Amino acid sequence: MAAAESLAAVFSGESGQVQLQSLQTPVPQAGELLVRVEGCTLCGSDLHSIEGRRTVPVPTVLGHEIVGRIEQLGSGEPLFDVAGQPLSPGDRIVWAIVASCGHCFYCQRGLPQKCRHAVKYGHEAFRPGYELLGGLAEHCLLTRGTAVVRIPPALSLSAVCPAGCATATIAAALEAAGELRGQAVCITGAGLLGLTAAAMARWSGAAEVIVCEVHQQRRELARRFGATRCCTPAELSDTIRDATGGMGVDAAVEVSGAPAAFEALWPGLRLGATAVLVGSVFPAAPVPLALEQVVRRNLSLRGIHNYAPVHLQRAVQFLESSAAEYDFGSLVSAWYPLQQISAALAAAASPAAVRIGIRAAD
Repeated sequence: MAAAESLAAVFSGESGQVQLQSLQTPVPQAGELLVRVEGCTLCGSDLHSIEGRRTVPVPTVLGHEIVGRIEQLGSGEPLFDVAGQPLSPGDRIVWAIVASCGHCFYCQRGLPQKCRHAVKYGHEAFRPGYELLGGLAEHCLLTRGTAVVRIPPALSLSAVCPAGCATATIAAALEAAGELRGQAVCITGAGLLGLTAAAMARWSGAAEVIVCEVHQQRRELARRFGATRCCTPAELSDTIRDATGGMGVDAAVEVSGAPAAFEALWPGLRLGATAVLVGSVFPAAPVPLALEQVVRRNLSLRGIHNYAPVHLQRAVQFLESSAAEYDFGSLVSAWYPLQQISAALAAAASPAAVRIGIRAAD
């Protein structure tokens, strides 16, 4: 049985501050799972919330890049993973960032991540019995409608923790970008999203993967994760021209969220190209966009926010299949115990840290 109380790092809305608290460990109801958290990596959106750059309901337990083991199933009905296999106590799992009802307007239109009754892990304000809905805690309660994927034994905690956010989001983004085999792809930003996009694009058969990034250290990392060419923003136009013979890239994925990145990228799209926006999840200045250019150049512009269950499944499959080629585990530069959450947050604020992890359990 679960412990009576679980330690959690609680964010109450005060910029830069989280507090360790002991919260009542919930008993899962029918259709729910109680998970013992093994680890949670700190996503950029967690940092933006704590820094006050984006709003989140409070008080809350942040953290949504989570790995855990099932400790208890709610009574009354069997539960299954995305592959249709029954779940059992002891299973090591990742789960989708959004739990969906499966019946509402958006669920019926292929957008379960925008479910009208969604529960979003790491983004929910406390309500009685449902305080532990984030990864920065010893336990996390999975509500009805949560898509769960078992983790292959060979995948390390460091490699698989981000699957429920960065890796699955990029799986959705590259699906939106279209067929990549033999294509030229440009990625702006080389945080974990950008590095994952580069590796997944190359793994999918892209002939050219151009990564544009401000920081030299991250440009060097990108070469280890699938990039065929790396450049600074000032070099982007020339790099695209050289890589494509002046024709422009077939697809682009913007993960930095910087308006200037989109403005630099836009002219480098070929006729008929697709641009996918992923990183713009916090308030920023609007960008000018000539609609006549969108029409005359036959361009497609897609926004991707979160993902569907199938993308989480693809993310884990990608991490397993590409493990010999790409060492995603190395991108978590340090692990901290939950009791040292303040030190972990300070470490995660450094541009040199792609990911910092929190170990919630021994």
